[in-house]
Amino acid sequence: MNNYLWLIPILPLAGFLINGLGRNVLSKGVIGTIGSLVILASFCLSVSAFAQINSTGQPINVTYFTWIKVGVFNIPFAFLVDQLSAIMLLIITGVGFLIHLYSTGYMSHDKGFGKYFAYLNLFVFFMLLLVLGSNFVVMFIGWEGVGLCSYLLIGFWFTSGDYADAAKKAFVMNRIGDLGFLIAIFLLIHFFNSASYADIFPKVRGLQGPHVALGITLISMLLFVGATGKSAQIPLFTWLPDAMAGPTPVSALIHAATMVTAGIYMIARANVIFSMSPVTMHVIAIVGLATALLAALIALTQTDIKKVLAYSTVSQLGYMFLGLGVGAYTGAFFHVITHAFFKALLFLGAGSVIHAMSNEQDIRKMGGLRTKLPITFATMLMGTIAISGIPPFSGFFSKDEILAHTFESSHTMYVLGVIGAMLTSFYMFRMLFLTFSGSFRGTHEQEHHLHESPWSITVPLIVLAILSVVGGFINVPHIMGGNHWLQNWLEPVFKLSEPLLAHTETEPSTEWLLMGISVGAAFIALFYAYVKYIKNKHVPVADTEERPLLANLSYHKFYIDELYDFLIRKPLDALSVFFYKVVDKMGIDGLVNGLGNGTVESSKGLRLLQAGNVGFYIFMMVIGIIAILFYRLKF
Repeated sequence: MNNYLWLIPILPLAGFLINGLGRNVLSKGVIGTIGSLVILASFCLSVSAFAQINSTGQPINVTYFTWIKVGVFNIPFAFLVDQLSAIMLLIITGVGFLIHLYSTGYMSHDKGFGKYFAYLNLFVFFMLLLVLGSNFVVMFIGWEGVGLCSYLLIGFWFTSGDYADAAKKAFVMNRIGDLGFLIAIFLLIHFFNSASYADIFPKVRGLQGPHVALGITLISMLLFVGATGKSAQIPLFTWLPDAMAGPTPVSALIHAATMVTAGIYMIARANVIFSMSPVTMHVIAIVGLATALLAALIALTQTDIKKVLAYSTVSQLGYMFLGLGVGAYTGAFFHVITHAFFKALLFLGAGSVIHAMSNEQDIRKMGGLRTKLPITFATMLMGTIAISGIPPFSGFFSKDEILAHTFESSHTMYVLGVIGAMLTSFYMFRMLFLTFSGSFRGTHEQEHHLHESPWSITVPLIVLAILSVVGGFINVPHIMGGNHWLQNWLEPVFKLSEPLLAHTETEPSTEWLLMGISVGAAFIALFYAYVKYIKNKHVPVADTEERPLLANLSYHKFYIDELYDFLIRKPLDALSVFFYKVVDKMGIDGLVNGLGNGTVESSKGLRLLQAGNVGFYIFMMVIGIIAILFYRLKF
């Protein structure tokens, strides 16, 4: 496998080059086939790498060449496949292939079909590079690459000004977080004279002293800043809902299985650095919980089907960070896996609905689609049950593990986490009921064209629905007859952190009680949504009608974008205008232009002295002689 590991990222890169260069020559069928098959081939190689690690128990570490060498400092271009990255490879290539297959049908009528698949392949290449890198610098290449590709894909329909603005917003907000990540890498290189995981992590574990604690806290906080940008946490989360401007398969790829999970992967990879700083861990837990609750509150009133799912993604990412913050590294990564299944399913299901509704995304104009789109409805129902944390679907197991560890850490955080889970169940079933139940509320033309999506769209939905049902069984707890397979699998990755984490053994009775509370909360929210939207047939009010104060705040996203506008953008714009008009135009330009104008004007005056008049020249000579004599006599 070592000899072929490089093919995993290279195959998508080859797909990018072929489809990119041949986008105006190759047919859509050929482009879609190439774009999908290179990802499928990478998936097969990833399965082979996973099987090798499963059989040997040893990570695969391959160095291809020395990339940067200055004295004893060396950064190799090397790949590492261990228990953590092996699962990430399967998620990226497996779910990525399903999204590519889905795209062959969803984007079949788009004029930029070849360009779209080229960008999609390039995105997967950079994401694979991110998880394969054996050092922070290679990871950073992939980190920046997925940021670039997200800009290209979110703004794919760039002729729309709003879509182009959404792409720029995502790019700029990610750059803010990336700066923190970059500074952290410089500090790691400064302190450890290396960027490789194998050199840094054992040394971090052996460090002691107050100065060391301060340095590790600074590095871990800067790494967390990078994670907040890529994984959309407070305050750098507002780009992700706007990223819905891109095609729906892009939303599934970015928001489910790849880019937004990069921050969680990075923290899980560098777990020992974070475990050495209890302050940073506490900050991560608080920010994650706050993000989960805020995004859930916003999702309660959204009427755009993709916006509901976008804020749901932000909220679920908050749960992952909550898990990381309380030391539940396995639980957080478990939720990454299950979330990849059910959120990709929900986004692709939403795309199927939008496709059938002739690009309509407002759930107030839907309804009654259950009979028209039976496969889409059945699969989205499974995804909704999974994300709501209802057993035995996948989301129940991963969310329950995070909440159980949160209970050990803080009862207050646990209660807030359960409230967030209840909100999740409500807004997801609200979306499902408004979309598929009741009577159709769209136009007669839309109703006339309603039909189930083609196989290229429904097959990925069915596969993801199955994974959403059974995906949780990879880490069933002991009290339910399981053996915590995922926890045992990831143990080598987190072994340096385990002695630093004060985990206590939860009593079986307490664990059952906690499960009952979270499941009960989900069912209460489901029942309330059923009564409100099916029994009482409530439909959210139109934008022109008034809402209650809290509902209005939620609908307008608590005016956070407007707050950022007021506190950050407008002052920066005013400062820019000041620098332009005063510093640049009047100061710098004024000085440069003043020197030029002064030279020109003085030259105009001096040239009058060179008039060719001999009498004037003699007169000036006499004046000069007199001035010299006067000067000599005086001094």
